[in-house]
This record gives sequence, structure tokens and C-alpha cells, in this order.
Amino acid sequence: MLECGMLEQDKRALRRRSAVLCKQLVVDELLIQCLQADEILTESMAESIMAEQTSHKRSWRLLLLLPKRGPRAFSHFCSALQETEQQHLYELLTQSPQKDGKETPAESIQPEEEPVMKTTEKKRKRFVDSSLRLPTQEVIAAKRARTHAESMEFSLDADSPINTPVLPCAPDFYLSHCQQSYRMNSSPRGLALVISNVTFDPCAAPDLDPRKGGEVDDEVLRKVFTELDYSVTVQRDLTAQGMRTCIENFCRRTDHRTVDSCVVCLLSHGVEGAIYGTDGQLLQLDWVFESFDNAHCPLLQNKPKMFFIQACRGEEMDCGVEQIDGPPRTCSPSCEQRDAGREGQGDANSRQRGDLGRPRIKLPQRSDMICGFASLKGQRICTAAMRNTKRGSWFIQELNSTLRLHARDTHLADIMVQVNAHIKEREGYAPGTAHHRCKEMSEFTSSLCKDLFLFPKYQPQY
Repeated sequence: MLECGMLEQDKRALRRRSAVLCKQLVVDELLIQCLQADEILTESMAESIMAEQTSHKRSWRLLLLLPKRGPRAFSHFCSALQETEQQHLYELLTQSPQKDGKETPAESIQPEEEPVMKTTEKKRKRFVDSSLRLPTQEVIAAKRARTHAESMEFSLDADSPINTPVLPCAPDFYLSHCQQSYRMNSSPRGLALVISNVTFDPCAAPDLDPRKGGEVDDEVLRKVFTELDYSVTVQRDLTAQGMRTCIENFCRRTDHRTVDSCVVCLLSHGVEGAIYGTDGQLLQLDWVFESFDNAHCPLLQNKPKMFFIQACRGEEMDCGVEQIDGPPRTCSPSCEQRDAGREGQGDANSRQRGDLGRPRIKLPQRSDMICGFASLKGQRICTAAMRNTKRGSWFIQELNSTLRLHARDTHLADIMVQVNAHIKEREGYAPGTAHHRCKEMSEFTSSLCKDLFLFPKYQPQY
């Protein structure tokens, strides 16, 4: 039991940075586990923090508790910030104000060093440590033999600030853009589901290799969407039927009624139009999109539904082509849009009409969706997606970086264009193998009817 409170200088540091911490601190299960492992938080305290519905409230509750948890609480909190990759907040807290207004690192409040690796550190090692540091293709060995299937990655933007905190939306920007865009001010902004298949059944699916680095991807997605104020659920290693059941349950959640959007991320091996469960069976993506359409998920009608698919759409590897002299050419993928051009011949379903016989407003079967794909589907070729076993897949890396830096003032369709541009520049490096200078091209499709701004960390005042 802790007998005394936090040191006064540490309390002042927390108070001085409380506004920034409430906005930028990511209070997730890993941070809480770090503090529990150090006996700073009890189990009941951890449960009370995680029971809060918004990121802001979780941060505030934690900051209220920390000063009461003894003289070690501050240093262990700083250690937890480092372990959960919130280095910017650690540096902010460990700077002391000077008389001239500048700040320098405060030596007296460095986190304690511990000779024994804690359980939470071991968990993090599973995300970032691997004896294999090479990108692999999301392809199936049975369909094409994989020789030198893992190669060292070279990226023109490998130093992207993927751990930079999500930059907040300015109030003026919200006020000038909220009228012409989708409503996006609920807290949480919406529910997010991440399904990540990393390890496949060697008996039922002997041809599907483990997706080394896949665990990095789902952790990256969990963090970024938590910071964007989504309530995130992560499910790992599901069979095709398990994925179906998980998605059906997610669609039926009644809290879709009170939120403004929805996010679904699917990460697995795949082929065009489908992804693999851990049992080697396929789940059709068209069924996934249908599950969220206006007929099957009415609580999400007129609300934006975002999908991100990290999977191959075929076996072919994009070897790239040499660019000719002259101005750079743009080759952005696009989605052909068709207009039916006809109206229905009547409505036999009387339930579509109001009490006085006036027809209700009708919606198309499927609308207000945007889907980003890690790899390209063309008329003659479906391409493989590249994944780095150390840092995760190219597509998820770029999506994460772009959301963190630009969600504050860029609508999602333009964010996906930026992701495409970054993916276009990336290139594999594996001299002497078929993967040398390999390329990837992402794409997205959209039936959005308004601009989709996420307005991160902004809550309208009514």
C-alpha cells in the first residue's frame, strides 16, 4: 500500500502539462498494464479508467489518480510513456521551466532503471523484435513457390514520423468545414473493428505462412484509431466463420446508433475479392460490404463507413517499369462508376411508404463507404502486397503516418490519395532476387457523398 503522495515537483510537472496530456495521451490497455505491473494502479483503478467512454476522460481520470499513488508514480508513469511509444509526452514531462522561459531536461525526474525486464516490456518485444527484418509478400506458397520470399526493404520515406501524435483539428477549421461534410462530433467518433490473422492452422491451411509483422499492423491501427477517438476492438487469428460471426456481431451493436461513423480493418492473406481465415477458408469481401449496407445495417445509414484491407489481391509481383525522361507521370488508380440510368418500375413493399401513403426517402442499397486496398486490381493483373517483418506492411505504415499528420485538415479521400503517392515511391531492395526493386500500388474506392473529415481531438461546445 502506498503511504504518501507524489513529490511536489512531480505534481507541478503534471499540472503544468495537464492540458496537453488530456488531449494527446493515449490511455490504452498497454499503458495501464505497465502501471499495474509497477503497482502504481490497482486492478479496480485500472477498470475504472478503462470504463470511461472517451480518450479525454480516461486521461483525466488517470491524471487525477497519479498524484495520490506515491513518490514512485511519476517516474513509472514516465517509463510507461516510453514503453508505449509516447516519447513526445515523456520529453515534455521531463523538462523543467527555467527563469528565461526556456526548458531543459530535468535530471532529477528521470525514470527508474530496472534490471529485470517487466512483463509489459516482453509483450512489446513481440511487436517490435524479430530475427527476420525483411518484407514478405502476402501470397500463398501453394500457388507459386516462394524462393527468397523475404527481402530487405528500401523505402524513400523510411523515416516517416509514424509515432508522432495525431495532430488536433483547430476550432476555426471545424467551424468552416463542418456544414459541407459528414457529421463527426460524437465521442467516441465511432466503433472500429480490427481483424488480424497472423498465424494460420498448419493442418487446415499448410500453404499459408505466418504473416510475420502482422502483429505490428494491428497494434499500429489500434493506437491511431484510439487517438482519433474511436472505440477499437481487435480480434486476432479467426477462421473464416469466426470472422463472419465477429462482423455480424459488430454490425448488430446498438451503439452504432449514437456514433457518427464506423471503421473496419481486415488484415490477412488474400486473393482478389476475398481474404483467408486461419483455417484456409475464404471470406468474400462483397459479403463484408453488404453487411454494412443501408439494408443490413440501418443504424449506420447516411454515416460514413471506412474499410481498410491489408491483403494480396492476386499472385503477381509488380516489378515496376522504368520512367521515361520528362515530367513525372501520374498513374493514380481510379474506380469506374456506373449510372444505372433507370428508375424502378414500382415498389411492391408497402413498408417503404409512410403512414399517410407518402413515399419515404429511399437510399441506394450501398452508399457512404470508402475502402482502401493495399494492392492494386487491374484488368489483367492482381498484385501482391508488401509487408516488412519488423515495421509491418507498407500500406498500414503509410496510412498511419498520413492520418497522424494530416487528419487535422484533410478529408479522407485526399488522405488516401496521399497514401497512394507514398506507396508509389516505395521500392524493395534485394539484389540477386526477384524482389529487387519490387513495387506496390495501393488504391481506394469510394461512394462517399460528402467530405469526410475526422476532426481529431475537437469536441464542439454546445
